[in-house]
Order: sequence, then C-alpha cells, then structure tokens
Amino acid sequence: MPGSSNALPAADLARTVVFAAFIAVLGIFPGFYLGGAAVPVVLQNMGPLLAGSILGARRGGASVLLFLALVALGLPLLSGGRGGIAPFFGPSGGFLIGWVFSAVVVGLIVRRATPRPGLLVLLLANLAGVVVDYLVGIPYWAAFTGDLGAAAIQSLVFLPGDAVKLVLVSLVAVAVHRAVPASLTGPTRVARS
Repeated sequence: MPGSSNALPAADLARTVVFAAFIAVLGIFPGFYLGGAAVPVVLQNMGPLLAGSILGARRGGASVLLFLALVALGLPLLSGGRGGIAPFFGPSGGFLIGWVFSAVVVGLIVRRATPRPGLLVLLLANLAGVVVDYLVGIPYWAAFTGDLGAAAIQSLVFLPGDAVKLVLVSLVAVAVHRAVPASLTGPTRVARS
C-alpha cells in the first residue's frame, strides 16, 4: 500500500535478502590456495564490499550478517561448498567476521558522499573495507599459526586480487548509483499521499 509505514521495512528486508543471496551466488566460484596459505583466494569477499557500497552501512552489514548466519546454520554457501560453524573456527574465520565490519565501514564512507558517490569515493571506501577485513582476519589467522608476522606476510598474496576486486566493485557501484535516481545507501523515504 503506497504511503504505508510498512513500505520501509519491507524494502529494507528485500534489499538485505537479495544481497545475502548475491554473496551466496559468488560462492559458486571455487576458492584456490596460493603460496601454501591456509586461507583461500575467493570472489565472495566482493559481496560485502558491494553490499556496503550500494546498500549502506546498516543494510549492507545486515545482508552480510544474514549470509553468515545461514552459513553457520549449515548451508554450504561459502566458496567450495563449505558451511556450518567450522569455517568460523579455522584460519579464514576472521576474514568471514571481518566481512561484516567491511560492509559497515564501506557503507559509512559512501553515505558521506551521497546522493551520488563518485568513483574516487567508492575506491577509497572499498579500500578501507579491504583494510578492515585484513585488520580482523590477520590477527585471527595468527591465533592459529601462533605468529602474527607470518600471517601478515602470507596475507600479502591476497593484495593483487583484492586490488582488482575493489576496482571492479567500485565500477559496478558507480554504475548503480548513476542508474538509480535516489541513493540506495541513504534512508529510504516513504512517499506521502
């Protein structure tokens, strides 16, 4: 019903669910291990960046939380068909948890540039999101290896791929922000009759 107060929560819920599903779809592409690292290189970490870039902090973070909750319940949605609680208690668990913070940080930065953030803002926001994911993931990984320095050095193998991914996410987000007349990252306004 146009103008009803239920339009806002329904739209937010729909966007959250769609982005959680999008993150799951990115898990179809299998991860691979480089340089003997215990954490795979995956495309799925693009999902939280895109969620924050397009949906903003609150909805983007909620979509990642929903996705991770489904994984924890046992759905094999992570790259390589992994699911359940085990991935959260392995070397890559910190990076999974970091996805939530990544989406929130990206969303907060993009929100400052609304209504239509440009490519530079999106590149910086997504770079910040990747850095936040590393700040959570590397110490968590180090808890399993017993060596923070080794975990940090091993994570260098992800930098080239993550650089390409954050550029791709930023380009997609710019296109979406240009195509949608009102910002998706801002609060949804309910039309009054």
